[in-house]
Amino acid sequence: MAQPQVSVIIPVYNEEDGLQALFDRLYPALDKLGRNYEVIFINDGSKDRSPAILREQFQKRPDVTRVILFNGNFGQHKAILAGFAHAQGDYVVTLDADLQNPPEDIATLLAEMDRGHDYVGSIRRQRNDSAWRHVASRAMNSLRERITRIKMTDQGCMLRAYHRHIIDAINQCSEMNTFIPALAYTFASKPTEVIVGHDERAAGESKYSLYSLIRLNFDLMTGFSIVPLQLFSMLGMLVSLVSGLLVIYLAGRRLIIGPEEGGLFTLFAIAFLLIGVALFGIGLLGEYIGRIYQEVRNRPRYIIQAVLENRDDRA
Repeated sequence: MAQPQVSVIIPVYNEEDGLQALFDRLYPALDKLGRNYEVIFINDGSKDRSPAILREQFQKRPDVTRVILFNGNFGQHKAILAGFAHAQGDYVVTLDADLQNPPEDIATLLAEMDRGHDYVGSIRRQRNDSAWRHVASRAMNSLRERITRIKMTDQGCMLRAYHRHIIDAINQCSEMNTFIPALAYTFASKPTEVIVGHDERAAGESKYSLYSLIRLNFDLMTGFSIVPLQLFSMLGMLVSLVSGLLVIYLAGRRLIIGPEEGGLFTLFAIAFLLIGVALFGIGLLGEYIGRIYQEVRNRPRYIIQAVLENRDDRA
């Protein structure tokens, strides 16, 4: 196989019902590009027939297909990082296997790369998600942008394109938990965004729960900024100042007016407020300490069971 200009990376986890529909649209769309390409599927420990279906597809199109098989479930971002490590193209595109982003829109991203952009994000034209996902996404996007200064209109869209030098920079990073689009944004010198289509999931179900989305954004904010710690430090200073003024006021009141009768519930309310602030701060510190703990263990990000590729054509 000739050196690919475009590498398409697709993580797969329990997608047996939709893979054939993906193949039927993906390969014709890439063939129309008129560029050398490769498709890298990463099976992230699927429990269904996804690995067998990927093997069959590799046998049908071994010239442009590679399959990486994990020996367990390591998560979508780890799968993408494995794809980055194996990708050979000058342009690298990530795509979900659920067909919510049309493979035909890959051409739109590549056109922007040809114009000199080194990172192309995407904005879903019309999101076909539930109402709570809309609200949660908007809230998290706003909070993330204020804290990290990373501007991504639609951080939940997988369809993105990266230049080779961005991929090389990401491959040099060794952190366990990161948000790949945000990391690429920090490395990019000329990023841009394009509008792409968004369809309802053809088969299967979403792998992202509300907890997963919240967890992702915690990783994003603690991995790219110390602003949360700084804000909490300023909050602690403010609470300390208010508490000190309250103590002075109560002491003066006792000397001038005498012992206070009642007021027990007010003191309880103040105590519970301070305890709540302290617990929030402990949790925030725990986020950062947890990241340090994961890094110092120095465990591998993922373990590859096998790689299916046409070695003869790569010799």
